[in-house]
Amino acid sequence: MSNNILPLQKVYSSDTSTYTQKTVRLRLEALFLNNVGLVLTRDQILAAATDPVTQKEPENWHQRLSELRTDSGYTILSWRDWNALKPQEYVLASVEKRDIAGKRVRPTTKTWAKVMARANSACEWKEDGQSCGLAQGAVDPIGGGTVKLTPDHVTPHSVDPNSDPENPDQWQALCGRHQVMKKNFWDGATGKVNVIAILQAAGTAQKKEALDFLKQFFGENG
Repeated sequence: MSNNILPLQKVYSSDTSTYTQKTVRLRLEALFLNNVGLVLTRDQILAAATDPVTQKEPENWHQRLSELRTDSGYTILSWRDWNALKPQEYVLASVEKRDIAGKRVRPTTKTWAKVMARANSACEWKEDGQSCGLAQGAVDPIGGGTVKLTPDHVTPHSVDPNSDPENPDQWQALCGRHQVMKKNFWDGATGKVNVIAILQAAGTAQKKEALDFLKQFFGENG
């Protein structure tokens, strides 16, 4: 992650405030801005995300958190970025935001209907030749929450922001989890592959393979 500044030490936040902003995303943004450099746990994040009027816990809080990284440009660290953190612990490293891509266009209603028909109303993300296949309205077994398919540029927006709204071949249907994953893999400011984000998503064994490759590349083996 570019401009990744790790805190000097791991300090947990004691924040138990009630956040009253209108949306989950705004409530989470306020929580992190009030606790820069401090570790926030899943329970604290869920408490802040909860609707202050209805007391309903949002099922999509994890997606709103990811959007703070990808759409708003905040450097929010997880255990993938800083090995002092445990899973479901997060830290906002800085109030500074990264540059992000410009405004997105969307397919027309007719085009989106064609995309959904082609996709059989299921996520079209492919990895190692296998499609995600999560259906609209299903429950995401990994990220939780109800699957809502949304339009995605086949060519990343940061590479070509001018996808044709009338051409279904330039669009694909993705679930929320894979929308966020794709955004993480492409640098919105430069249009280049975000190698660091890919390494963050990789498992420990793949990280070690990458480290061995880099040592060999730079002649540091042995």
